[in-house]
Amino acid sequence: MAIATNLGFPRIGAKRELKKATEAYWKNQISEAELITAGKDIRKNNWLLQKDAGLDHIPVGDFSFYDHVLDMSALLGCVPARYNWDGTAITSDLYFAMARGNQTAPAMEMTKWFNTNYHYIVPEFERIDNLKLSSSKIFDEIQEAQDLGITPRPVILGPLSYIGLGKIKAANLTKKDILAAIKPLYGEILKRFKAMGIEWVQIDEPLLITDISDEVRQAYRETYAWLKAQSDIKILLATYFEDLGSNTDLALNLDIDGLHIDTKRGPKQVDYIIDNLPKGRSLSLGLVDGRNIWRSDLTAAIELAEKAVESTGSSRLMIAPSCSMLHSPVDLDSEETLDVEIKSWLAFAKQKVNEIALITKAVNEGVEAIEAELKDNQAALQTRKTSARIHNPDVKKRASKVNSEMSQRKSNFAAREKIQADLYKLPAFPTTTIGSFPQTADIRAARAAYKKGDLARDRYVETMRKEIESVVRYQEEIDIDVLVHGEAERNDMVEYFGEHLEGFAFTKFGWVQSYGSRYVKPPIIFGDVSRPKPMTVEWSRYAQSLTNRPMKGMLTGPVTIMFWSFIRDDQPLSDTCRQIALAIRDEVSDLEAAGVTMIQIDEPAIREGLPIHQDKWAAYLKWAVECFKLSACGVADTTQIHTHMCYSEFNDIIESIAALDADVISIETSRSQMELLDAFADYAYPNHIGPGVYDIHSPRIPSEEEMTALLKKACAVLKAEQIWVNPDCGLKTRGWEEVRPALENMVKSAKFMRREYSAIKAA
Repeated sequence: MAIATNLGFPRIGAKRELKKATEAYWKNQISEAELITAGKDIRKNNWLLQKDAGLDHIPVGDFSFYDHVLDMSALLGCVPARYNWDGTAITSDLYFAMARGNQTAPAMEMTKWFNTNYHYIVPEFERIDNLKLSSSKIFDEIQEAQDLGITPRPVILGPLSYIGLGKIKAANLTKKDILAAIKPLYGEILKRFKAMGIEWVQIDEPLLITDISDEVRQAYRETYAWLKAQSDIKILLATYFEDLGSNTDLALNLDIDGLHIDTKRGPKQVDYIIDNLPKGRSLSLGLVDGRNIWRSDLTAAIELAEKAVESTGSSRLMIAPSCSMLHSPVDLDSEETLDVEIKSWLAFAKQKVNEIALITKAVNEGVEAIEAELKDNQAALQTRKTSARIHNPDVKKRASKVNSEMSQRKSNFAAREKIQADLYKLPAFPTTTIGSFPQTADIRAARAAYKKGDLARDRYVETMRKEIESVVRYQEEIDIDVLVHGEAERNDMVEYFGEHLEGFAFTKFGWVQSYGSRYVKPPIIFGDVSRPKPMTVEWSRYAQSLTNRPMKGMLTGPVTIMFWSFIRDDQPLSDTCRQIALAIRDEVSDLEAAGVTMIQIDEPAIREGLPIHQDKWAAYLKWAVECFKLSACGVADTTQIHTHMCYSEFNDIIESIAALDADVISIETSRSQMELLDAFADYAYPNHIGPGVYDIHSPRIPSEEEMTALLKKACAVLKAEQIWVNPDCGLKTRGWEEVRPALENMVKSAKFMRREYSAIKAA
């Protein structure tokens, strides 16, 4: 019989219970015991939901209080020295200090999990002689599941992927050394699993879908042969997000018992793997999309599963999602206000679990066993395909007329730089922020009341204007050079724009985790996109009227709006992105006409959207860069275009970043201690750049001296004339008690650097 399985379930809770519990713990409002109980409750609900749906293998270890990669660091005892770990079991306080920092030690670096909007905590390898199993979390959770009558399949991140995702911080350390140190720990983990009665373990090795060296391939062979010799526990090696490419034969011939592949984002590999699967090997087919919210085509999934059965036999077939459902909202049933027709096209995690069970039932019992469900599924797919709400001929016609001239500024950067310097007369090391200021309870309450109809439009505008004026006056008070309006009216940098564009739909509870307790509620792009009317001009015009200092208009770029939404899957990504770019282009033109001539178009998702395999990079980067420029280039030379990117590795795409031709780019660099600037320095990046000096994802308040040290590092690789001074990202998630001293220290640091710079020039 085919087996219904899952690779991971959303850890946040149906009503964001995890966010509430962790943030309450951080504020000392609940105890560690209460936090642990909250986690147990979420896990119990998740496991029982999957069991009741009919899943045979239920993942355990997919739950995390912050991040699953950080969980692996805790399990292996890989703790940076700055946290003064005493070598005993890792506590909650130490765990969260590694994730968020504290007043004595900055947080560990954070970056994107492959090509998703999920952020993981980057392992830091400083030494290997003190590594040891240092957390009982996964073993405790296995026992919890067994006590509930669940058959658990533990999930751990594989050793090669764990090392590949980390950074070596010691000059004399190599990846080979690290592997030799952690391999015995993995062996010990498997032995403990076996002793607990575990039959299957899921070892995630997403590194296998990337372009790896022959040396790493050999390390895979040796490592999995060694692990298999340590215990007769069955190993399911899981890959996802792409096809295995040049690593296909490697994966097929590793000493493992089962292989999971993603058929949604790696369809080309399926036939070859089915035909070449070694005898006795189990195959896990990722037939249900774990990253998007559209209903599965059950008929197509069943046909593919049955094809696999012909080759492998049903006893060796597992039916699964393409990847962990970490990237999916929890339950569509909660969406009572969502448009009925659009809702009929969707499936969240709970519904995806049911789809897996239905596909498995059809394979095992025949399609007649799910005849009614199949009929409903096909009707929904057909309705979506033919709905008049999907296609707008006017939008398609406008997009078809886009030409290369629309993506070019009138003058090159050197000419624009001089024009803008004469116009704005900014000091050296000009200060600014990334856009948002703290979203207080009062702001959120006013916005919610307005949406519900409990607050009249004029009262809402009055309330938001007061917030804007307060933020503007504060920035003037501490002497920030280029201001922002604070974005009090915005719930989210993508959802806000989606609400003002045609072709988008919205959920009430469709939250997914971005990092830690930061959750986002991506809008749904279901149809052609257009802008009915201006989206931000009213607020930006008002903010500029309050001050003589430059006021940035704040927009989210087309690539980010697209990738940070649930994207329609019935047309090329480039077509959807071009439609959004034209909408943003209209907004940029209206801002400029309203007298707002510094405009920031945030594009943190450009690196995130980069395909896994390098042979697909050029095509993607071509249209992604063109879409940004299409949105930005319809302005005069006097208008200064800013962009912002965060938590990305830039080395691979630095030429494309330069091709964006933004006058100023701001990037996250504080957690990496300006390491990310190396790519810009090596490339001799010509435009202006704001390396973040304040890590806003941590509650700690950096001192003036810390920020100055970072700026001096920046000056060592960039020209002082290029450098702006800003935080890493927006301040929305921080409290005013943290923001005020941090920004004031930032301004002091910038002024110190001006004095130093002036003295050097004078000499």
